[in-house]
Amino acid sequence: MPSLSLPPLPPVPSASQIGALVGELQRSVPALALLDGPAELEKLSGDFHTYSPVLRQLLAGFKGQVVACPTSVEEVMAVAGACARHGVPLTVRGAGTGNYGQCVPLAGGVVLEMTGLHQVRAVEADTGVVEAEAGCLLAELDRQLLPHGRAIRLAPSTYRSATLGGFIAGGSGGIGSLRWGFLRDPGHLLGLEVVTVEPEPRLLRLEGQACEPLNHAYGTNGILTALRLATTEAVGWWQMVVGFAEGRQALAAAQELPGTALLLQELCLLDGELAAAVPWPQGCPRPEAGESRLLVLLAPDAVAMASAWLAARGGRVVWQEPEATSRGLPLRELTWNHTTLHWRAKHPDWTYLQMVLPQPEGPFLEALNATWGENLHWHLEAVRQMGACRLAGLPVLRDQGVEALQRLMAQCREEGAWIFDPHVLTVEDGGLGVVDSEQVGCKRRLDPQGLLNPGKLRGWWEQI
Repeated sequence: MPSLSLPPLPPVPSASQIGALVGELQRSVPALALLDGPAELEKLSGDFHTYSPVLRQLLAGFKGQVVACPTSVEEVMAVAGACARHGVPLTVRGAGTGNYGQCVPLAGGVVLEMTGLHQVRAVEADTGVVEAEAGCLLAELDRQLLPHGRAIRLAPSTYRSATLGGFIAGGSGGIGSLRWGFLRDPGHLLGLEVVTVEPEPRLLRLEGQACEPLNHAYGTNGILTALRLATTEAVGWWQMVVGFAEGRQALAAAQELPGTALLLQELCLLDGELAAAVPWPQGCPRPEAGESRLLVLLAPDAVAMASAWLAARGGRVVWQEPEATSRGLPLRELTWNHTTLHWRAKHPDWTYLQMVLPQPEGPFLEALNATWGENLHWHLEAVRQMGACRLAGLPVLRDQGVEALQRLMAQCREEGAWIFDPHVLTVEDGGLGVVDSEQVGCKRRLDPQGLLNPGKLRGWWEQI
């Protein structure tokens, strides 16, 4: 449930502590960029947690005291060692596209801005496995994979701006989850290069299961400097927008389409209110009044069959184009949390939830609509969970205060939904709700002073 209380936090470092740390870094790594301007600290200490009225209030005013911008692993190790020697907290940041305050420093200290480490180190010719540095942008990684006939499996809707390390540390799934499930499913993350936060930092290479405690851990238990990932075949995806006059027809199509043999990468359903509010790609007509829409990324050989299949179920293909040659807004930037972004651009007093819907989905949606009416609009995403096709929900909802938000989440749970709460601070409470002892044990080994991103790993302060 949402809470307006902060976790136990260490004291913010004194000015003399920060001054001593900065002085040491200036002497030992003079090429390292260090920023401390008010505007820079404000910008580089935040993310999109303002989607949540709870986090917006809870995290107001928190920022780092200095930003370090390394361009090499050696510079990362220098910063980690200096923080450990001076007892200064360290918060790792990618591009800041997260939604849950993952990179907001709760105890001041150093913000480690990782976009300077952006090299693609290797692509294995026989397997397609890629190794890239943590600050590599996902779209750039895909661009460099394309000559090898490969592509990344999963991407957030912030694909063009998000970093690889930030996605692994702070994300969970997105475009591609219809085929590949979620980032913590075995087989996606194959290896990590990690820097420890100790007076004499270690550079570790972890493989296989040893990587799992650092996967989706908000950078609380190690500094990711490079990652090895499985990839998939590159496909020239087509974008398709399908209109439905009746929401029940759109829902039925979203339930059934993933069960076909058509190769799909993304399937998103927007109800009539959301479809009317979001922008559309160049050349795509606006929806008619009350029209629900399916947004689909599919393989070229699936386009003709999908069009006929959808037409037989009441769908009308209103626009389709190859993703590679389409102009204007990419269709993927109307899905996942970009839907929330577009809605809040017009309705800033609204927020959102994240959940996996119970099956069958229809009665669940009807029950919630009967209670909340026009205060709730539905955005669904087709995903694969433990091998099974499911519908996830990222509905937008009018902000009516914390008590109303609690009642809505309680009703969703009572009706059988599995909530991933985006209004909480910690790794555990935004996910499965339980402490992962392996994550905590990893932090003990790699960050023994507890300096990495304090306040975000509940198991740390509950078990110390």
